Amino acid sequence: MTNKRSRLALLALALVATAPAQAQSKIDPDSIRSKMQWFSDAKLGIFIHWGIYAVDGIDESWSFHNRKISYPDYMKQMKGFTASKYDPQAWAALIKESGARYAVITTKHHDGVALWNTKQKHFSVVKNTPAKRDLLTPFYQALDKQGIKRGAYYSLIDWSYPDYPGFLKDSSRYKISDQPKRWQKFLAFNQAQIDEVNRLFKPDLWWFDGDWEHSAAEWNSAGIRRNILSLKPDAILNGRLAGYGDYDTPEQNFPVTRPQYNWWELCMTINNNWGYQPQDKAWKTPYEVITIFADAVSNGGNMLLDIGPKEDGTIPPEEVQVLKELGQWNKKHDEAIFGTVAGLPQGHFYGPTTLAKDSATVYLFLPGKVQGQIVVKGLKNDIKRIRVVGTPQTLPHKIVGKISWSPVPGLVYISVPEQTQDKYMTVLALELNKPLELYQGQGGLK
Repeated sequence: MTNKRSRLALLALALVATAPAQAQSKIDPDSIRSKMQWFSDAKLGIFIHWGIYAVDGIDESWSFHNRKISYPDYMKQMKGFTASKYDPQAWAALIKESGARYAVITTKHHDGVALWNTKQKHFSVVKNTPAKRDLLTPFYQALDKQGIKRGAYYSLIDWSYPDYPGFLKDSSRYKISDQPKRWQKFLAFNQAQIDEVNRLFKPDLWWFDGDWEHSAAEWNSAGIRRNILSLKPDAILNGRLAGYGDYDTPEQNFPVTRPQYNWWELCMTINNNWGYQPQDKAWKTPYEVITIFADAVSNGGNMLLDIGPKEDGTIPPEEVQVLKELGQWNKKHDEAIFGTVAGLPQGHFYGPTTLAKDSATVYLFLPGKVQGQIVVKGLKNDIKRIRVVGTPQTLPHKIVGKISWSPVPGLVYISVPEQTQDKYMTVLALELNKPLELYQGQGGLK
């Protein structure tokens, strides 16, 4: 992950984003939509940043790159990485409990330390730490048992590899134009590690990072995509492959308006850092995480929520608590979240909304405690019934301002009794007489 820049929009639309791959083969838009369907329905993923940086609780890779710590001192952390209490079954069970449909783990960060037994001559937790074992295989197997999709974070950058040109923030080893053969040597190594992860773990989703340091041509992004899909044609790639991905990934900061991409995902930490940092106490509350999640889903996106385990493999209790509370809320409101589509355009309701796929049910998300009435504008449909999702409660509604001679629909007012409200976010289901129809005019006779 990058902690120093906002992401540029890499994709105009997810379908357009895959267009460069047409150099290799003609892309069928229907097939892309087909493979993206599970991702669109999934809504929630759990991100896991785990590596040697958890030993001292410092910035993953960036701490030495930005000279907060020397590179030798950073790499000394390998001696303290034990994974002694690592329980992949418990991790997968917690992820399942959160309601997440996929999980993405750091197979290798920018520091170059692989969490699997790489056959390349480079660092790994198997060869260079007291953990002495492949940490990915049991985790992915545990995910399979829980029915959770496999995701693999992979850093294109490798600041430890001697043939990678970049190293520290203010220094580099060489220029590609000066030593092209050396760069080709790195590309061969990089592709070999990607092929290992692809062959050994067959990720459903690839989460690349670090593409900003080089162009698509320099990375051979087209070749990376082609090689991955040759083994697993339905694999999904995020947008950090210099234009060769399937969806966009805004980081940390929520977009104010709905992104223009077909598919997108907000990646976000529970506190302020990706990996375990004991001094970081800026924990987001369950309410904050739930409301951000609802906003993402309302805008047609997913949320990838990060946790940072300690070096021994235990997950901080604050993160466990957030995932459990999020899971309880998700379980109660499942129908309004998973498998839905983006909700009402702005102006029709002041809050997050989603739609059932048949567009005959509108879900309204009400953060906090509701005082007074809520209002829906421009609804041309008749409302058959209003339910408080997750409860047997139904609510009446009142139409205000409907004039018989005007095509403009009235305002829908709904009172939400306090005793029906959820402690975090109440959700109402408006069941309509037919697929949603909205009035978007300017009033009067039009």
